[in-house]
Amino acid sequence: MPFALATDLAIDLGTANTCVFARGRGVVVSEPSLIAFNTATGAIEAVGDDARAMLGRNPEHLRPVKPIRDGVIADFDAAEKMLTHFIRKTNQQVGGWARPRVVIGVPAQITPVERRAVKDSAYRAKVSEVFLVDEPMAAALGAGLPVTEAAGNMIIDIGGGTTDIAVISLAGVVISRSVRVAGDAFDEAIIHHMKKRHEVLVGERTAEEIKFEIGSATALDKPATMEVKGRHVGRGVPIRVTITDAEIREALAEPLKTILKVVRETLDQIPPELSADIYDRGIAVCGGSALLRNFDRLIHQETQLPVQIVEQPLSAVVIGAGKMLTDKALLKRLAIN
Repeated sequence: MPFALATDLAIDLGTANTCVFARGRGVVVSEPSLIAFNTATGAIEAVGDDARAMLGRNPEHLRPVKPIRDGVIADFDAAEKMLTHFIRKTNQQVGGWARPRVVIGVPAQITPVERRAVKDSAYRAKVSEVFLVDEPMAAALGAGLPVTEAAGNMIIDIGGGTTDIAVISLAGVVISRSVRVAGDAFDEAIIHHMKKRHEVLVGERTAEEIKFEIGSATALDKPATMEVKGRHVGRGVPIRVTITDAEIREALAEPLKTILKVVRETLDQIPPELSADIYDRGIAVCGGSALLRNFDRLIHQETQLPVQIVEQPLSAVVIGAGKMLTDKALLKRLAIN
């Protein structure tokens, strides 16, 4: 019989989104990692989707907080409250009542101090036991890669705060690299571009909309334009401008270059036998930022290897962590201290 209780959960505590997987139910929560406080009363006004709806439109007494920065906890109190909210919401959906055991995915090169911060926040959120697993390993499991075989599997997990790259064989991480450049860096690059090129101030939500509507890693088959509204830097009045996919691609070039550099460095360090496996099997790519158009094409151009976006890129980490809930031996093998 599986060792997990009905309330056991897997959590991908991401910079941009938090996903919760309940054993036997699959992914039951996928919402922005965001919480809004009332600064006058200290009360929580909104969490997740509701908090994101306020972003950029909130009055002074409502303060949106992103508890996770660059893949790690930046605000302990906010992280605890956000976790508690999502766990309670999950229990309401699945009918759970006991304190759950949780498996949480963390960036591959997280420090011991940062690991302790994640565990402490989870325990304060009233869970009974916490297991931490490397996000690339969880993502590889979620993508269906044969991680327990004696063969090389390469995965790139491009999230909101970090890009994790790992080569996995025999249920172990042979090589891993992590760079704190990912979706948030893309958004920041777009905000900077709009200010510099068009003298228009836009917020995070607008930058994200631009990224997913006309953003791309390589030239699109059909050029695209988008009308963007913002505030003029000098005059301080609302303004509307039309932008092109080419200029946004130019804005994204620097963070993309940083990610590609780390991919090349990782490939350079792979043992020859595993290199041969990866030449045959290619590279799997997951994470929300993997949805940037033509990202897989750009990686292929850079590496000359087959590249595939996994079937559920947004949920790969939490699905993989969820698979460990029903395999006690595998979880104990993969959990990190």
